Amino acid sequence: MKKLVLLFTILAFSFTFCQKPKVKTGIEVLEATNFKILKGKKVGLITNPTGVDSKLKSTVDILNESNVCKVVALYGPEHGVRGDFSAGDSVGNTVDKATGIPLYSLYGKNHKPSPEILKGIDVLVYDIQDIGCRSYTYISTMGLAMEAAAENNIEFVVLDRPNPLGGKKVEGNITEDKYISFVSQYKIPYVYGLTCGELAKMLNGEGMLKNGVKCKLTVVPMKGWKRKMSFDETGLPWVPTSPHIPNAETAKYYVTTGILGELEVVSEGVGYPIPFQTFAADWIDANSLANKMNALNIKGVSFRPIHFKPYYGTLAKKEIHGVQIYIKDFNKFNATALQFQFMQVNNQLYPNKNLFKLTDTSRTNMFDKVCGADNIRKLFSQNFQYSDIQKYLEKDVKSFCNKSKRYYLYK
Repeated sequence: MKKLVLLFTILAFSFTFCQKPKVKTGIEVLEATNFKILKGKKVGLITNPTGVDSKLKSTVDILNESNVCKVVALYGPEHGVRGDFSAGDSVGNTVDKATGIPLYSLYGKNHKPSPEILKGIDVLVYDIQDIGCRSYTYISTMGLAMEAAAENNIEFVVLDRPNPLGGKKVEGNITEDKYISFVSQYKIPYVYGLTCGELAKMLNGEGMLKNGVKCKLTVVPMKGWKRKMSFDETGLPWVPTSPHIPNAETAKYYVTTGILGELEVVSEGVGYPIPFQTFAADWIDANSLANKMNALNIKGVSFRPIHFKPYYGTLAKKEIHGVQIYIKDFNKFNATALQFQFMQVNNQLYPNKNLFKLTDTSRTNMFDKVCGADNIRKLFSQNFQYSDIQKYLEKDVKSFCNKSKRYYLYK
């Protein structure tokens, strides 16, 4: 009997491992054409560890070994080309040890490629897996590199990848002029419902780059991706996009707690094995909070009491209490709203724990930058009622959707 169980286990594993992904990413589509659009060109590649094919081979190596083009420079976003830097760390210029190719940082002093580090480049190629949220800095890197390409008469190619939040969910206000920053670089909603290739087309087509410049843009689309797909349905392997996004599901949690996490007052789970999946603090009664959150009857999500000590980060090594979030159906609730609904309930239970007063100005400034406006904080902090800011958060969704649909590459 044990042998039979073992045989079935091996067969099941082999079947899963041998299954072909349903989706081909841009790099695989490009490879299938024998890299035609890059033939004979000197390439600058903007990538990181997520730039791989379905067999986990790096785009760096795929292009470098192609004998069709020549990779002459590598450019790294936050966390670096090889992922060897933590969030917020300044990334320096160096040489890629594996290939000997010069490696330049796009995270540190300069977020935008300078003419000096673009010298001799015919085409910039961008291949990074994103998570579909405005505050995640890879799309800022992409847009600024597009600007540099336009200003230096260099072609720009985006190798497209799935949006793990899907292509139908759009949430949040667009960024206001005063709050344009590296965590809200463009006037798009917090959850924008586009792949990086579609977003690149929109930034270019709508004149959203600085001074309205437009680059010579080519997007290499995926094959097989649908807007309603979850990442699991693609059959593609997930490479952590940053240290605290270990799997595609975490991207969904990131948008439920990431804004609140900027205050660094309550733990959103960073520093514990469930990043972005908690609301917890030392003053909270876990059962009371779980009951109150579940009483909101938010479809598609539920909460359980949790007690833990974060290993690092906010409230590190303190015994804290709160709730763990369980997403059951991501499409049934407003994910961005969840952190404001938590703040509403926290104020009801603990009116003396005003989260905006428990932090400092630098953190409220970052909160505003990630929100794309300060009016959200100002309106909300008057009564701590989500209903007071709901219209503000939703005011740009319809108009953005109408505009962004022009740039859809997938159904």
